[in-house]
Amino acid sequence: MASNVVELRTPLSLESVEQLLERVTIRCTDDIHDAAIALARAAAERGMQVAMCDDIAAKTAMFDADGINLNADIFGWIDDGVRWWEDSRLALHWQLPRACRYESEPFWVNRYGFHTRWRNSYLDDIDLSDYEKKAICKASIVVPVHLPFGQISCNTFTSLDRSKEDLSEEFARYGSLFGQLMRRFIAGYVQANRTKRRIPADCVLSKREVECLRWAAIGKTDREISMILNRSHATIRYHIHRAGEKLDSVNRAQTIFKAGQLGYLGASD
Repeated sequence: MASNVVELRTPLSLESVEQLLERVTIRCTDDIHDAAIALARAAAERGMQVAMCDDIAAKTAMFDADGINLNADIFGWIDDGVRWWEDSRLALHWQLPRACRYESEPFWVNRYGFHTRWRNSYLDDIDLSDYEKKAICKASIVVPVHLPFGQISCNTFTSLDRSKEDLSEEFARYGSLFGQLMRRFIAGYVQANRTKRRIPADCVLSKREVECLRWAAIGKTDREISMILNRSHATIRYHIHRAGEKLDSVNRAQTIFKAGQLGYLGASD
C-alpha cells in the first residue's frame, strides 16, 4: 500500500478558520481520508504533528473508508513505542487520557505540569515525572473531545521540534483553532462510523423519574427514596421501572447508567 503520510515540512498556505473547518468536516466515511489530510496539513503548517484517539476506552485504531490507518499512514506515527492508543495499559493509565477524563478544554502539558486556561484541581494529582519517557517528546498540546453517551477522545499536537518543552506561545496562538478543528473532525468521524444506537431516540424522562434516579445514583434504596420524597415504596419502584422501559434497560444499574449518559443526572458530587 502506498504511503499517504503528509510531508510535514512542506510549506502550506494559511486558510481561514471557516475554510479549515469545512475541510476537516466528515459527513460520511468517504470524507475521512481527505479530512485527515487537511487536518495533518493544518497542523504541519503551524509546526505541529497531530495524533488522535477517538475513544480512550477502546483499543481500535482509526481508519478511513479504505482501511488506511490515520495515525500511521496519514499523520506519520510509524515508529514502535509512539502509538500509545494501541496499548490498553497506556490508554487506562497514561497521563494524557487520564487528564482528558477530567478536562474538556484544550491544554498543553510538559513534565512540569498541565497548563490550562483555568485551574483544574483534578489534574494536580496526576504524576508527570515520567511524562517525557512515555510521550516521546518534551511537550504537547492536548485536545479532549467529550462526545454524547460518555465517549471521550484524546488528541495531541506535538511540535516538530521534539526537544521543545515550552508550548505556551503555540498554545496561545493555535490552541483554540486546534480545539475547533479536532472537535469537528472527531464528531464527524464518530457519527459516520456509528452502526447502532446505544439508547432509544427521543427518550424523555419525567421530572419524577429523574428525581428518583438521581437519588438511586448516589446509592439510595427505593425505601429510602420513598422517605425522602414522601411517596410510597411502590410509587418509587414504578417511576424507576418506567424510566427503565423508556431507556430500554435490562436492570436498575443500566437505567441509571443510561440516564447519566444522557445528562439527566448531572455531575456527580
